Amino acid sequence: MAVITRLPSGTDTEGLAISPDGKRLYISNEDAGTTSIVDTIRVRALAALVVGTEPEGVAASHNGKWAYVTGETSNTVSVIDARSNRVVNNIFVDARPRGALFSRDDNRAYITCEVGGSVDVLDTKTQRVIAHIKLRPVDHPVGIVLSLDGKRLYVGTGRGNAVAVIDTATNRVLQTIAVGQRPWWLGLTPDGRKLYTANGLSNDVSVIDTVSNRVTTTIKAGDGPWGIVVRP
Repeated sequence: MAVITRLPSGTDTEGLAISPDGKRLYISNEDAGTTSIVDTIRVRALAALVVGTEPEGVAASHNGKWAYVTGETSNTVSVIDARSNRVVNNIFVDARPRGALFSRDDNRAYITCEVGGSVDVLDTKTQRVIAHIKLRPVDHPVGIVLSLDGKRLYVGTGRGNAVAVIDTATNRVLQTIAVGQRPWWLGLTPDGRKLYTANGLSNDVSVIDTVSNRVTTTIKAGDGPWGIVVRP
């Protein structure tokens, strides 16, 4: 493998999201307090927008209209209009928002709130919090993925050492699956049958069968595996 190009960004890059057409890259820059918007075709920066304090999670909507950026210490979600490249709103959520994810139809956005121990559900039309899903007292959620049919939300609970399975129709926790220590980010296979959790403290990856919701194997990894990406 080799580096084929370098894209511009701000200081302390944290999260990335790419637009559905692949032409725009959104980058959260924690120290700078900005989100960089990069033209991936011309390989140049289009904008550096001031967002919430210590921006982390980034999500791009499937319809190409919006990008959401979480601000860890401002407890906000900054709403970026992808057509104008401007921040049009800041939505207050529970404490220390980390991950962001749009529903398949873009009508909802899910925000993991680490210190709040919850997942906030946003209505993307009204840009308001419409549900607050409280997890167990030991849970400090970070990573989040959605099942292929959009009916189940999987949340890495961090210090809770588990994955919470949430019914998106009722916004209720259906099950909690024990995994390795400090699972943060998650990855789902293209067929939706396997879920991988990066367990940063136990230095391994748990593999979950999403039909039975059981861990089928554990894969040893290097030191501190906090993130994971599943190749399409």
